[in-house]
Amino acid sequence: MEELVQRLLAGDRRALARVISRVENETAEGRDCLRALFSYSGRAHTVGITGGAGSGKSTLAGALAAEYRRRRHTVGIVAVDPSSPFSHGAILGDRIRMQDLALDPGVYVRSMASRGALGGLAPTIDDVVAVMDAFGFDYVIIETVGAGQDEVEIAGTALTTVLVNNPGTGDDIQAMKAGILEIADVLVVNKADHPGADMLVSQLQALLTLAPANSRRPPVLKTNAVRGEGLGALADAIDEHREYLETSGKLARQREIDARHQVLTAARAILLERVRRATSEAEIEALVSRVAARELDPHSAAETLADSLYS
Repeated sequence: MEELVQRLLAGDRRALARVISRVENETAEGRDCLRALFSYSGRAHTVGITGGAGSGKSTLAGALAAEYRRRRHTVGIVAVDPSSPFSHGAILGDRIRMQDLALDPGVYVRSMASRGALGGLAPTIDDVVAVMDAFGFDYVIIETVGAGQDEVEIAGTALTTVLVNNPGTGDDIQAMKAGILEIADVLVVNKADHPGADMLVSQLQALLTLAPANSRRPPVLKTNAVRGEGLGALADAIDEHREYLETSGKLARQREIDARHQVLTAARAILLERVRRATSEAEIEALVSRVAARELDPHSAAETLADSLYS
C-alpha cells in the first residue's frame, strides 16, 4: 500500500484508480491508503452539482470541466449514478456522457454507484473526494444522482454547491421545497434556450429576495451546456464564491462543518458494522419478525441491537 500511495502522489493515474477502488469497496487496504493520503488533501476546490433528474447535470459537469481545462486547471469528476436496490449495480452512464474528456490527461472521471445511499451521493463519496484532492487536482466536481428534493447532503461534501434547474419542468416549484434551495451557492437555469427560461430566472430571483438582508444571495445564471454557453460566467461565479469564503473567514468554518459531517458519517458506518458483527443474523431476524408482527416497535428493537455492543 505504501508503494501504491507514493505512485499516486507522483501522479500515476493507474494508482489513483486502484486506491479509489479500494476506498470505495471499504477494504482495510483502502482505509490504510486514506490515512496516508488525508494530510495531502484540502487543496482542491470541491464543486457539487445537484438538481432534478434530466436537468442536464452530467452535460453541465462535463462542459464546466472543459471550461476549467481552457483555463489550464486540472479537474477530477466524481459522478454518482443511482443503483438497483436489489443488486446495488448501476449503469454508470455519466462516463458515456463525458466521453469527450476521456483522452484529456488533465481530467479524471470516476463513476460511482449510490448503493442505496440517500441524499444523492454514495456512502464513500467523502473518502473518494479526499483521494482525488490528494492526487493534486485543482477542482473536484461532484455530480449527484438527481433523485429530486432530498439531495442536501452535497452541502456537507462540496465547498460550492451549484443547483441546476430546468425551465418548463416544475423545477421552479421543486427548488422551493425541502431546503434544497438553501444549500445553493450558485443557481443555474440550464437549457436556457427553452421556453420559460427567463420566467424561471425571475422566479428564482424573486424567491431570493425573501432571504435575510445581510445574507449572501447566490447569483442566478443561464447556461446551455450542450452549446457551451454561459460556462465562463459559471466558472467565474464559482471562483467568486471561493474568494468570498476565503475573505469572509467562512472557509475555515465550512471545512469544520464538512469535517463534522465526515466524522459522524464514518462513525455511523463503523457502529453499524460493529452491531452486525456482535449480533447473529438469527437474532436480527427475530427482532425484525417481532417488529413486523407489531409486538415490538422499531426503536426498541434498535436499542436491543445497540446494547449488543456492551454485552
